[in-house]
Amino acid sequence: MLKLKDVSKFYYNKGLIATGFTKINLELKMGEFVVITGESGSGKSTLLNVLSGLDSYEEGEMYINGEETSHYTEKDFEDYRRKYIANIFQSFNLVNSYTVYQNVELVMLLNGYKKSQVKQKVLDIIEKVGLTEFKNTKVSKLSGGQKQRVAIARAMIKETPIIVADEPTGNLDSASSKDVIELLKKVAKDRLVIVVTHNIEQVEEYATRIIKMHDGRIIENKEIKKVNIPEEVEESKYTKITTANKYRLGIRNTFNIVPKFLLLFAVFLFITVALLSEYASFSQTEYEANKAGHNFFFNDLSPERIIIKKSDKTPFFSEDYEKIRSIESVNYIIKDDIVLDSTIIANNQEEGIHIYGNLRQTELYKGNLTAGRMPENIDEIIVEIPQSYYYVRNGAEGILNKKFTLKSDYRNLNENEEESYNVKIVGVQLYEPSYSFSSYGSDVNIYASEQYLQTYRKDLNQKYSNIKTLFAGKYYESQDWNSYFKIIPSSKVPLGAAVVSNDANYSFKDNSARNKALKIELENIYYKEELNLKVSNTYTKNSFTRITGYKDYDQNNGAVFINEEDYKSLFNKPSYQSSVFIKDEKDLEETLLKLEELGLLARPVKDFKVNEGKEILQIIKIFKLVVTVVLILALFFISYFIIRIILKSRNVYFTTLRMLGATNKNVKRILDIELFINSSIAYFSFIIFILLNRFEILNIEFIKTLLKFLSLREYILMYIILIIMSWLISRRFSKRIFKKSAIKTYNEEV
Repeated sequence: MLKLKDVSKFYYNKGLIATGFTKINLELKMGEFVVITGESGSGKSTLLNVLSGLDSYEEGEMYINGEETSHYTEKDFEDYRRKYIANIFQSFNLVNSYTVYQNVELVMLLNGYKKSQVKQKVLDIIEKVGLTEFKNTKVSKLSGGQKQRVAIARAMIKETPIIVADEPTGNLDSASSKDVIELLKKVAKDRLVIVVTHNIEQVEEYATRIIKMHDGRIIENKEIKKVNIPEEVEESKYTKITTANKYRLGIRNTFNIVPKFLLLFAVFLFITVALLSEYASFSQTEYEANKAGHNFFFNDLSPERIIIKKSDKTPFFSEDYEKIRSIESVNYIIKDDIVLDSTIIANNQEEGIHIYGNLRQTELYKGNLTAGRMPENIDEIIVEIPQSYYYVRNGAEGILNKKFTLKSDYRNLNENEEESYNVKIVGVQLYEPSYSFSSYGSDVNIYASEQYLQTYRKDLNQKYSNIKTLFAGKYYESQDWNSYFKIIPSSKVPLGAAVVSNDANYSFKDNSARNKALKIELENIYYKEELNLKVSNTYTKNSFTRITGYKDYDQNNGAVFINEEDYKSLFNKPSYQSSVFIKDEKDLEETLLKLEELGLLARPVKDFKVNEGKEILQIIKIFKLVVTVVLILALFFISYFIIRIILKSRNVYFTTLRMLGATNKNVKRILDIELFINSSIAYFSFIIFILLNRFEILNIEFIKTLLKFLSLREYILMYIILIIMSWLISRRFSKRIFKKSAIKTYNEEV
């Protein structure tokens, strides 16, 4: 069965050569119970390791069933151990965190047996070695004799033709030693059993051959009893380990040692938090840089804002808004879009208080009032204002319950009250503005009723409209700063008529403008309008007040006065442009697509920003990539160093798997699965923690930042990076385990 011809084993250490054994010639046959004895250092254990394929040799030739092995690779010796060798180690080499059953079962799982094929066979072997009552006991709680019985059971169940035992009774009392040797003797009937011991008296009566060694040489090879040699040598029946068994062992190894699991969990959790935090931090910086910018028309540059118009250029109606509200990502709609980008002035002339702010609809207010109450009447407003604002620096009482006039900021504050709106501030919210995010427009928000917003829209339509008057074959442009052909409403003028200056008479040959046609054409970015009128009268300085209702002739001379209803028809229009505000900026692209499906022209307001910091943004992106790569590499080597320390106690376990016949590939795969499970549990534990914050079960600011600046794509990417890192750590660690022969690795780690 086994034959050695002039085989020598040497050890190399720092340039020095030590001899394990020299020029060994030996032939061992099936059915023999071979005892190798000698004093410590004689080479007996080294010889046993070479015979069992756990170690290589340097000279000579070893034959297995007549086949030369000098050309064998580590993989060939792995196959040899699986087919022919079952080991019983001096230090047992059991998995202390496994039960008796699991230790015996391990061999069968590694050799490709399905779990359904294993159970009864394992129980039978455990019964043979007298450990049935301890089958579910962890081996760490067993006595030395009981552990050795488990080791024998593990060797027996493998059903290999050769069993090698290194000092199987070295740690046992005399009674336990006798039981172990008798068990081995029973096994030796149809197998080759090789026992190394320094206590020949314990095994002498059972031996068929005794080999004595001294100083690396065989000094005696004595055959005690003749044996019947089997005609054929049956190899151990095995197949490749199943995928299910790999995962079974990987999962078992993940949780069988709780401190190890918790340490690995902590390492992978640290990697997860570090990667996500770093990426979120740079995303926030990039977000801030990207938000920086301005636009001379748009005050509110909120990233959640989308400007919408109908593709057919018609105004919005209630049914249009209902369809938009049905989009899940939509938070709210500002119908009068133009008010978002205009500044309003709340003016208290008596006390000299002038509050500049953005006009908002009262229904959109979601804050908590510092003082006062919510509006109950059309002429009541609330103000959201920084507590450092000049007029409220000593408290809300400075403006609360006081009357103000609301005016567009382009008007002079001293204009007639007829062009302003009287309101009362009934509620005030003071707040401390955060400048970590850009402030859009003014820091002050003025919330007024929807009725006022509709009126204000009319004024803004006038402000942003180009008005021309066609009269006597010529066009005259209306300007706010010039009264000449400026359009002014008057209750004195009949519907469909216009009143012009007496000087207009000179534009006609008959010196009379009465009953002559006058056409007003209005155009702005939203709509066009025409108004065809007839001149009903002309005014002079003396008749100005009587005909127009206004007093200041010098300021308004040359203006065209029309009926108030005609005037309203020019400006009192429905909304042609509105703004949609979404709940989360991350839903922007999806919302744009859904708005376009409704036949709307939709553009995010951020597209209109002028950003002089694009170069800075590019630098941030490059820096983000570089730092992320460096961080990943740093985390990999740090985590590998820590995990290697944590798994150092597992080196013996993985080396034991090799000794039991597991291949390099199988051990790596089991470790891959173990680290994959650990990393996945750590990652998804953190994701659950994030979800608890998303649903406001927890309220942690750090997690809220992650939620704001990380999308599903980033979460998936980070998980892939984490899995790749765990895989690389497993590769690197496995490579270290398989760098040397099984016995060398084992001896270094024990």
